[in-house]
Amino acid sequence: MARPPVLPGPRPDWLKIRIPAPEVMAEVEGLIREQRLVTVCEEARCPNLHECWGVHRTATFMLMGDVCTRHCGFCNVGKGRPGELDPDEPQRVAEAVARLGLRFAVVTSVNRDDLPDGGASHFAATIHWIRALSPECGVEVLIPDFRGSEEGLRTVLDARPEVLNHNVETVPHLYKRVRPDADYRQSLQVLRRAADWRDRQAPGLRVKSGIMVGLGETPEQVLALMADWREAGVDIATLGQYLPPSPLHLPLHRYVDPAEFRMYHEKGLEMGFRKVEAAPLVRSSYHAKESYGG
Repeated sequence: MARPPVLPGPRPDWLKIRIPAPEVMAEVEGLIREQRLVTVCEEARCPNLHECWGVHRTATFMLMGDVCTRHCGFCNVGKGRPGELDPDEPQRVAEAVARLGLRFAVVTSVNRDDLPDGGASHFAATIHWIRALSPECGVEVLIPDFRGSEEGLRTVLDARPEVLNHNVETVPHLYKRVRPDADYRQSLQVLRRAADWRDRQAPGLRVKSGIMVGLGETPEQVLALMADWREAGVDIATLGQYLPPSPLHLPLHRYVDPAEFRMYHEKGLEMGFRKVEAAPLVRSSYHAKESYGG
């Protein structure tokens, strides 16, 4: 039996989480249960769940079930054969957004390589429903790569989200270990196509991407990836500390010091990003509204 990986020492103080506003968090949780929704906050065991639910009254909604067709080694979402799509889910997400009074909503999904369009039309329907029930609410979509389908990407872009986010997750050197079913160049192509569409049709759109650090990458590899982002036209970058959801997931290579995150932030602004969120507890949808407006 394989032994669980040994973490590189105890969790530093900068990664310790305070739990605020339990009564507000319970209200958000109750609404999510009532609407039969899935959130990436819970599925990915996000360290910011208590802050986002308890203080900001927001959640990142995860479409199309809680079973993913891919096998990323860092992710806590279930893997296997997904169930049928729920055609009422886009409306229920929009109703939850309206009842929470959100001014900015984040919507993501599992990978659904079993669907002809990868779930692109489901994303578009969700955006349309949010627009119908909460006309003033901004929308960020954190999308999969749709297996490189330009048509699938265009379906989402035509629904006019404020932010098109697609995470590359890690540096190219680690892709085979971290994202065995994905392709770094294909993910960059998704971002490049979104940026091209922005430049031609929607100058207000923001293109966003993110990675985790602490999986074995070097600072030089991270900076090279950030240069790739800028060449592809990415506006907003997020960089946060990888924390294994369990001993069965990819082991943690190192805790990244806050000073290194500050370096990524400063270098990113020098490269020309509109916004760089770089800190140990940053996740792709953390402070999403502030990142969009920054």
